[in-house]
Formats: sequence, structure tokens, C-alpha cells
Amino acid sequence: MFNPVLILIGLTVAISAYAWSNRDLLEAWIMEPYVMARNGQWYRLLTSGFLHADWSHLLFNMFAFYSFSPIVLSTLAQAYEPGAGLGLFLLLYLGGIVVSDLPTYFQHRDDRGYRSLGASGGVASVLFASILLFPVNTNGGGIIIFPLPVPIQPFLFGFLYLAYSYYMGRRRADNVNHDAHFYGALYGVLLIIALVPGVLPHFVQQVSAYIHK
Repeated sequence: MFNPVLILIGLTVAISAYAWSNRDLLEAWIMEPYVMARNGQWYRLLTSGFLHADWSHLLFNMFAFYSFSPIVLSTLAQAYEPGAGLGLFLLLYLGGIVVSDLPTYFQHRDDRGYRSLGASGGVASVLFASILLFPVNTNGGGIIIFPLPVPIQPFLFGFLYLAYSYYMGRRRADNVNHDAHFYGALYGVLLIIALVPGVLPHFVQQVSAYIHK
């Protein structure tokens, strides 16, 4: 049976690597709000998610996606049925890529030099869906997430990640699109709440039990 997670990873790796040697593809697919606002090339909101700046950017995103996708896909497949679950998982990941870039588009549509690429918004959507589903790791001290040197509980990482992404997005001190991380995470949280009844009370219960144990 085919593995949709591995297929998405394979496509992203292949397209990203090919685009590094094919400038025309990179220029045609990258998110460029100024061009999109004037030519209506809205497909760039999605295609830019299959491009990455370099190997480290690509491997970090794909490793995170591979680590958290299976449990989210399995949960959706069980809650609905395999075909519908896969469709909803694609809505979560691909929709996260698109939705997370919309604030960036509106903010930079008159900025001639701004461009953005990467699957970080979709990865953040999947990551935060998994955190909402399983906020506490009961099998150990938490999860290891690079570059944090010690294990951390998923829910705590989620709060820190959101705060950091929001702060850095407002500060604009580097070339990373932190807004895509923040809005991708928010999209993942809202969508999984809509798709999995009872997930929010379960999250609160799990976190409360962990804090008061």
C-alpha cells in the first residue's frame, strides 16, 4: 500500500533539488507577492511549498513532517475512513502551506523585492495538529525537538513555538518567514478542532493532569 507521507516527501525533495539547477522553475513557482498581485498567479501560494532554499532547510522541514504526520494521518483515517482521512490530511498539510502564506501576501503585495519559499506552514499545521491530539508524552520525559537539548512536553513546546514565531514575525530581524510558521500552526489547531470532536477538552484535560500530578 502506498504511503502518502513518503510520496509528499519524495515530491518535495525531487522538486526542490531540481529547482536548484533550474532557475526558470524556481522563478515560476516561488511565492512573489508583488508579481502575484499584478498577474494573478495564485498557484504560487501552493507551489512555493515544494521549493526550499537549501538542503538544511529541506531536510529540517521533511524530517519534522515525517516525524509527526503518521499519527495525525492515522487519527483522521480512524475518525472518518481511510480515503476521507487522507483527503482531510491533505487539506491540513497543503491547506496549511496556502493559508499560512496569505498574511505574508497581503503584507508584501507592494514589496517588489520580497519572495518566500518552503513547506514550513504546512509542517507547522501538521505539527500542531499532533500536539493538540497528543499534548503530553506519557512514555517518557517528553520529545526531543532540534535544537532544544533536552526533552520537552509537546504542549509546552507548542506554546513556546507560537510565542517565538509571533515575536520574531513582528520583529522581522532575519530572512525567515516566521508569520508562515505562526499562521500555519494556528490553521492546524483550528482545523483539527473542527475535524476531531472532543479534541480540545481532551487537550485541556491532559495538560491539566500533567501540571497537577
